[in-house]
Amino acid sequence: MAVQVSVTLPGALVALFPGASPRVEVAAATVADVMAALEACWPGMRDRLCDSRPAIRRHINVFVDGERGTLDTRLRDGADVVILTAISGG
Repeated sequence: MAVQVSVTLPGALVALFPGASPRVEVAAATVADVMAALEACWPGMRDRLCDSRPAIRRHINVFVDGERGTLDTRLRDGADVVILTAISGG
């Protein structure tokens, strides 16, 4: 059953999709549903976040209420989903 969740998107991703907001509310039961909702709003966004397996791309991190999530992670009503791009360097 879908619940309302808050999704925070990275600035770099928001900049690629005209009209995208850094914080959106969507109805979703899992992280995969969040990706589908983002894709419905901004076609092409899911391809930036997920690969063809399907899985979250390795340079993307998704946190649900502060804990790392996968596409199968179930969501509670009011959950806070944060999508971050990985930072690397040396």
